[in-house]
Amino acid sequence: MKLLILNGPNLNLLGLREPDIYGGESYGALCRFIESVCAAEELECEIFQSNYEGALVDEIQAAYGVCDGIVINPAAYTHTSIALLDALKAVALPAVEVHLSDVDAREPFRRVSYPGMACIKTFKGMGFEGYREAILYLKAYLEKETKKRS
Repeated sequence: MKLLILNGPNLNLLGLREPDIYGGESYGALCRFIESVCAAEELECEIFQSNYEGALVDEIQAAYGVCDGIVINPAAYTHTSIALLDALKAVALPAVEVHLSDVDAREPFRRVSYPGMACIKTFKGMGFEGYREAILYLKAYLEKETKKRS
């Protein structure tokens, strides 16, 4: 089973950017955390981060026929990107949304997630642990769907 782990703008600045909101650990630490979770679950993963919306759309499209599901932290594009929503809908891969912070407890504009409208579940406000929960949820979902088809 292969998952695409997609991270949006400014996540490359973890540890520097508003550590009171996003924590003090680096993006490299997040990637190592994700890789360790996937290894423990015997999952293959591809991790990608970009500050550019089109690059994220390209990765979603490239996942079609290659990956079984997507874990996405659209970051600031959460609240603005119909393009990410449309790409997720187009490839129709099961996707789980994750946010390090609790977006619902922040500014009102952060409460709308366009990409989340194409996701089967959202985890927020759990820091790095939200990625573990998203990966485990997606794995269980994919296994259940595989059993249904058998």
